[in-house]
Amino acid sequence: MSLEARIHQVNERIREACRRAGRNPDEVNVIAVTKYVSAGMTESVLRAGLNHIGENRWQNAEEKWNRLGNRGVWHFIGHLQTNKVKDIIGKFTYIHSLDSISLAKELDKKAAKLDLTVKCFLQVNVSGEESKYGLQPEEAASFLQQIAQYKHVQVIGLMTMAPFEENPERTRPVFRGLRELKDELNGQALTPEPMAHLSMGMSNDFEVAIEEGATWVRLGSILVGKEEE
Repeated sequence: MSLEARIHQVNERIREACRRAGRNPDEVNVIAVTKYVSAGMTESVLRAGLNHIGENRWQNAEEKWNRLGNRGVWHFIGHLQTNKVKDIIGKFTYIHSLDSISLAKELDKKAAKLDLTVKCFLQVNVSGEESKYGLQPEEAASFLQQIAQYKHVQVIGLMTMAPFEENPERTRPVFRGLRELKDELNGQALTPEPMAHLSMGMSNDFEVAIEEGATWVRLGSILVGKEEE
C-alpha cells in the first residue's frame, strides 16, 4: 500500500472514531513517527502533507533533522536524558516525555539561553508497568507545583503509553485514566493555562485513544512503515 493510501486509510479511521465519540476530527493531530525509516522516507512523509514528525532518539533523528528540520514540526517522543537536552533544544518544538524535575530544570536552563519556551507533555505511567517511564498519576499534581518555577517550560498536556494489547479495547481504561487525570489537574489550576492536550494512542490503539479524548496520536508502522529505504 502506498504512503498516500495509508494516510487516507488512517484519516478515515480517525473520522470514524471521532464520529463515534461525537468529536470534531480537527481536534486530532497526527504525528508521523519516523524513527524506523530513512531521511528519504521522512521527506516523502513531509511531501505527502504530514507536517508533524516524531522521533525518539537524537542519534537516529540527527541526519533527518539536519536535512529536513526546517520543513516540519518536530516532536521528541522518547525518553529524554538530561545530557541530551543540549542536542534537541531549539530543534524539537514539542517534548512528549517530561518525567523528572532534573529534566525540567535542564530544559528550562537551555531554553532560557535561547530565549524560547519548550512545549512539554508530562509523561504519566497510567498502566503502572515497570518497563515504562513516567510519573505515577498521584505524583503529577506535586510535580506541576514544583516545576512552576521554570518559566521556559510550558506543560500543555499529558502523555501516556498503553500496554500492547491484541484487543485494543483493553487499553481504554489507560486512556480514560489520563483524560480524567488531566481534568482533575486542570480543576486544581496548577498550570498558568489549563492543559489542553492528551498525547496518547499509537498504531494498535489510536482509535480507542481518540474516543477517550486524544488530541495527538503517534503513528509509525500503520502510517510510514518500519523498513529503511
